[in-house]
Amino acid sequence: MIGNRKHPASGFTLLELLVVMVIIGLLAAYVAPKYFSQIGKSETKTAAAQIDALAKALDQYRLDIGHYPSSEQGLAALFSRPANEVKWDGPYLKKKVPLDPWGKAYVYKQPGEHGDYDLLSYGRDGQPGGTGEDADITNW
Repeated sequence: MIGNRKHPASGFTLLELLVVMVIIGLLAAYVAPKYFSQIGKSETKTAAAQIDALAKALDQYRLDIGHYPSSEQGLAALFSRPANEVKWDGPYLKKKVPLDPWGKAYVYKQPGEHGDYDLLSYGRDGQPGGTGEDADITNW
């Protein structure tokens, strides 16, 4: 009775495996672009949140000192005391000034063209202007 089986051998045929692989590939092709577009949106939101936090620290600096840091002093003045600033009561940030989500420094100009100061990231491409993930993220 060794050669006589009541149940045939179980398993998948090559055709069944290929069909499953094609279905998985189609699902991945549909989901991957949506997933990666969400990553880009989260980087933009992160940059906007960091700019907001830096703007609040700059406002606190101005309240203590009486003016915003100069362009030469830059955002570093929020973490370490600039020379000749007796009223400095920082640090105004818990950590050093972060880079934007794309690894580039935030641009700080004082006086600004759009207000007392301009604070911005040039987005993913690092160039002025752009659309989508390449668009500038600003404080104005």
